[in-house]
Amino acid sequence: MERSLRSARTATFVYFVLCGTLMGTWVVHIPAIEQRTGISHATLGLLLVLLGLGAFAGMQVAGRLSDRIGARVVVPVSAALCAATLVLPGLPRDPWTLAGALLVFGFFDGCLDVSMNAHAVHVEKAYGRPVMSAFHATFSVGGVLASLVAAGAAGAGAGPAATLGVSGAVGVVVAVVAARGLLPAEGVPGAVSGTAPEVVPDTAPAASARRRKAPGRIWVLALLAAMVMLAEGAANDWSALHLKDVLGAPSDVAAIGYGTYAAAMTLGRLLADRVSGRFGPLAVLRYGSATAAAGITVVALAPWLWAAFAGWALFGLGLSGCVPQLFSAAGRVDPAAAGTNVSRVSGIGYLGMLSGPAVIGWLTHVVALNHAFLLLTVLCAVAAPAAGVLRADTGAGSGSGSGSGPDGQAVPNSAIDSASRSRAQSRADSSV
Repeated sequence: MERSLRSARTATFVYFVLCGTLMGTWVVHIPAIEQRTGISHATLGLLLVLLGLGAFAGMQVAGRLSDRIGARVVVPVSAALCAATLVLPGLPRDPWTLAGALLVFGFFDGCLDVSMNAHAVHVEKAYGRPVMSAFHATFSVGGVLASLVAAGAAGAGAGPAATLGVSGAVGVVVAVVAARGLLPAEGVPGAVSGTAPEVVPDTAPAASARRRKAPGRIWVLALLAAMVMLAEGAANDWSALHLKDVLGAPSDVAAIGYGTYAAAMTLGRLLADRVSGRFGPLAVLRYGSATAAAGITVVALAPWLWAAFAGWALFGLGLSGCVPQLFSAAGRVDPAAAGTNVSRVSGIGYLGMLSGPAVIGWLTHVVALNHAFLLLTVLCAVAAPAAGVLRADTGAGSGSGSGSGPDGQAVPNSAIDSASRSRAQSRADSSV
């Protein structure tokens, strides 16, 4: 089963890269599509909110389906449909048609996002150590890949519809091919030890879990996700404009601002699993949020380009490990309803992410763009002390934390450790 677990981890990486590439391909074409449809920045902000609403709806559907029929089915189907609908935003010439296209694309992007995160929670549990941040790092790599593809296509004279269509077609192929490596629904928690049928909860308890109301802690995690991801969304769409409009940077230099932020976030996510394993997810969320608050404050107040670049880098580094910790914690609250709980947290979070650009856009009617970023300072500053909610994770899931981290990071180990005191492992012990 070790080999199948490695294959599952590789397949999960592929889907995270694919999701990042598909969304990134849309993002880098926003200016061209905005010009083609003749919409204003304010109208674009409203359309981005609609994209978020579509994603939120998709997340709720896919989360429940992942618990009911398994992420192995939901992930590739969602990925293929998301890739197939990528071309839609590149076709309209009026805002109403674009609104419909974004709603459809957002829906399937939400389906892919939550289902692959639900599968990642299972893979992390089977490994018995933090791996979630690395998955999110490859999502960022997908964004970088999208920017390179778009730059090459633009240089070759290809329009948005052609680039989006070809990228989507390739994405469909990748979605189908990578499906073979995903973990079977009945084999997730016991993937290493080979005791999957005994470890996984019965379908009846799973159905009961889906019928229960979400624990209050899930909604706290969801609120934190919304705050952190609103900050991420604002950086995605406003970093380059900040450097160009506020500090007078040329377009090519301004583009490097987003690259600096994205590179710092990718680096931070590659390191976050090690930090989480040693100091615990609580530390990653608390000190990461504080670091992000400091970074965006520098951006808001800096009168020099070099200081703004440093601020964006610090902001990306601080935010990098926050969301993976929240998603992992949501998946561990109730393993029988991991998909549903992840969909709740990620759904609220992505509403924040996709509304972030609009919120900042609306604030620019009142204050300067750089001063609007101080809202992000407040959100990150509030998230830092609120990270204490992760302490409650000690007793969550199928085991009890053994002192390896403030939020009970040892919980995933209990699913595969023969010495676990959990109910699931006690059933597995009889077969060992």
